[in-house]
Amino acid sequence: MMSKPEEIVVSLRSHLMERLLTALFWLWLLSTIVGYFATLNYANQPHDLILLQRAQALAEQLKLGSGQERLDYQPILPDGSEPGHPDRVVYTVSDSNGIKVAGNANLARPVSYRKGKDGPLFSNSEREGEKTRMVSLIYPARAGGKLYQLHVSETTHQRRELVRGILANIVIPQLLLIMISAGAVWYGLKEGLAPLERLRQEVAARKRDDLNSLDAAKAPEEVRPLIGAVNDLLERLQQIMQAQKRFVADAAHQLRTPFAGLKTQAELALRENDVERKQHALQLMLTSTRHGTRLVNQLLALARNEPGGQGTHSFTMLELGQLAQSCAMQWVPMALEKNIDLGFEGVETQTWIRGDAVSLNEMLGNLIDNAIRYTPATGHITIRMACEQGKVRLCVEDNGPGIAAQHRERVFERFYRILGSGQSGSGLGLAIVAEVVKRHGAEISLGQGRTGTGTRVSIYFPII
Repeated sequence: MMSKPEEIVVSLRSHLMERLLTALFWLWLLSTIVGYFATLNYANQPHDLILLQRAQALAEQLKLGSGQERLDYQPILPDGSEPGHPDRVVYTVSDSNGIKVAGNANLARPVSYRKGKDGPLFSNSEREGEKTRMVSLIYPARAGGKLYQLHVSETTHQRRELVRGILANIVIPQLLLIMISAGAVWYGLKEGLAPLERLRQEVAARKRDDLNSLDAAKAPEEVRPLIGAVNDLLERLQQIMQAQKRFVADAAHQLRTPFAGLKTQAELALRENDVERKQHALQLMLTSTRHGTRLVNQLLALARNEPGGQGTHSFTMLELGQLAQSCAMQWVPMALEKNIDLGFEGVETQTWIRGDAVSLNEMLGNLIDNAIRYTPATGHITIRMACEQGKVRLCVEDNGPGIAAQHRERVFERFYRILGSGQSGSGLGLAIVAEVVKRHGAEISLGQGRTGTGTRVSIYFPII
């Protein structure tokens, strides 16, 4: 089996340092290239002027353009052997066709290469493996004389030495500045990321069950949205953990009695030899088991609909009238057992809402179950729907004993039961109803029936 490649963890500080230093390097490189060409141009200007003056002086010595040229004259020019003068200077005098007529080197070119340009013409070339700089001058003919060109070339040792010196004075300080900038960037990043490090230490020092919100007051503005998202996550986790704790506490509290009774009845059945008494004990065990099963289902329903449970991701578009009528049909057999008239009054138009069908069935089922339990035989239970001001009202009304005003607020609490009601139960039914209503953004009210008796539970859902 191939092992999963280990993921490379990138440090934010290293990432920022890499980006910033890369940008500084390219900036330094660009500055060096631009500085090189600017320095080269700067170094050429004074040396070109000296080369031009030397060529003009040589032209005067040779009397070019005077008609009395001294082409056999041998001028003394630097040969590069003198200390402090490493460059060698050579010259050529040529005619208009580029034929050499005098000089110590052959630099001749036809006059056409000037392309009609007058005045000194500078160019770069290479001679005997050395880079050279050359200036060309033209001297027109006089009174029947000939046109002459003078080409003077020198090596570029001094020019390059000057360029290197200037570049050293530019590049080395820039490089030092880059290094200082890198240190400043590193220190700035260290100080800038210090709030994140303090936040990390704060989180690392927390206890395992500490889900309180992180303090964003001292965090940089750019990090606050992240802290806000983490705080939202912590709040959801806290709600989930609290819901789990409540579920465990509720389950432990409520299941203790059924299991204790079940254990007692099992022990009693084991001791009994009489078949009828054993059968009676087994029947009691079955009743306790059914009660425990119903209790577990109610606890699970309560946990699903609590804040931090399933949320709203399971919501779909539902036609409330069809859902309510289908749920009511499931309770008809139980109502008939007590000879209770279970009716449904819908609306003519369809009423669409967003919700969880399972939770809504549990909600309405608990309301109908309570109504059947507390309504006497031959009583009436009506499930009624109506549209009111952009909302749809779902109402379960019975003509039972009703709920006294002092109990109406507390009946939605967990395990709250009205003493003397004469009915068994866990006290979770209306608590489940309240959580489902809250989860669906609906409203619930509790009052008397239309005739002033019984109980009417009204739930108002927003219509989509």
